[in-house]
Amino acid sequence: MISIQNRITAFAKLGHFLSQFSIDNINKIDNIEHNDLFFDGFLHQIKIAQENNSWFTKDNILFSLQSWSKSLTESNLTEFTKNLNSDTNSAKKVAIILAGNVPLVGFHDFLSVLISGHSVLVKQSSNDKHILPFLAKYLEYVEEDFKGKITFTEEKLSDFDAVIATGSDNTARYFEYYFKDKPNIIRKSRNSVAVITGKETEEDFVKLSDDVFQYFGLGCRSVSKLYVPKDYNFDTFFTGMYAKKDIINNAKYANNYDYNKAVYLMSEFDLLENGFLMIKEDESYSSPIASVFYEYYDNEIDLKIKLHQDREKIQCIVAKDFIENEVAFGQTQHPKLNDFADGVNTLEFLSKI
Repeated sequence: MISIQNRITAFAKLGHFLSQFSIDNINKIDNIEHNDLFFDGFLHQIKIAQENNSWFTKDNILFSLQSWSKSLTESNLTEFTKNLNSDTNSAKKVAIILAGNVPLVGFHDFLSVLISGHSVLVKQSSNDKHILPFLAKYLEYVEEDFKGKITFTEEKLSDFDAVIATGSDNTARYFEYYFKDKPNIIRKSRNSVAVITGKETEEDFVKLSDDVFQYFGLGCRSVSKLYVPKDYNFDTFFTGMYAKKDIINNAKYANNYDYNKAVYLMSEFDLLENGFLMIKEDESYSSPIASVFYEYYDNEIDLKIKLHQDREKIQCIVAKDFIENEVAFGQTQHPKLNDFADGVNTLEFLSKI
C-alpha cells in the first residue's frame, strides 16, 4: 500500500504540473517531472475536450485546471488528510460515477478515493472523458504504485466494494435502487442561491456575476436563484452583471438565451432582462441557462427557516453576514478541499467501508 505521504506527494506533483495551465497564460516550466512526455499531450487533450463539448470552452477548462493547481499543494493536501487513519482496513475498490456538467467535476471524488488508499473504478460522463484519464496517467508516472489502482470503464460497473455516484434526481433514484446493497454516496441535483438584503454594492454584484456565469451556470455551485426584499430595485444587480456581457458571444449560450426568452414571452411571463441574462420570479431553484430565478421575502427569520427546510436542494448560499456557513460573493467556484459536495464528508465515508 502506498504511504499517505507518497500519495500526498504524487498529487502535489500533479498540482505543480497543472500550474502551467492558467487562464492568463499557458507556460511550460522546466523543472516539472515528466513534462517533456506530458505537456504537449495535455494541450492536445484540452483541445479535444473543447471539440467534444462546446460548453467546455478553453477558458472554462483552464479555470478548472487553475483552481485544482491551487488546491493540490503539499500543505493543502496534508491539512485535507490530517484526520485520515493511515492504518485503514485493507484497500477496497470504489466505483465513482461522474457527472459531465463542468470540466473535471468529479476530480474531488477521484482524489478522495486514491488519497484514502483505495483503488478507483471510474465511469465518466461522455461529456467529460478526455482530461481525467490523462491526469491519471501522469499520477502513475510520478508514483508507480498507483499503477493498477486506477481503472476507467465504459461498461456496466462490476466488481467493486462501494460507490460514489452523482446525477440528476431521476438518475439518483436509479442509483439508490441499483446500489442499495453497497456502501454508497448518491448525490442528487442541487443549486446555489444568493440572498440579497439591499445593502450590497455594485462591486458585490460584479463578484456575484462570477457565481452566476462561470461554467455558463451549469455547476451545482452556480447561483441560479436570488432571494430579494419586497419591492427590490434590480438596477444595481444588472449593473454588476454587465461585467459578463461578452458571454452572449458564445453561440451555444446565445442560442439558449434566445430559445428560453421566446418560451418565456410566449407564456407571457414577466421578465427583466439585459440582452444576455433574464431574471424571472419563480419559486424553483433550478433555472434554465441564461436565466436566474428570484423570489421575494418578507423577513429574514422566515427566509432562514425556508433555507434550512430546503437544505437538501441547496449547495451554496451566497450572502453577506446573513447566515451560518454562507459563501462570500464571488467565491462559489473556489471551494477548498474540505468543502465537501452536499456537506457529506467523503473521506469519512471512505474510511469506514
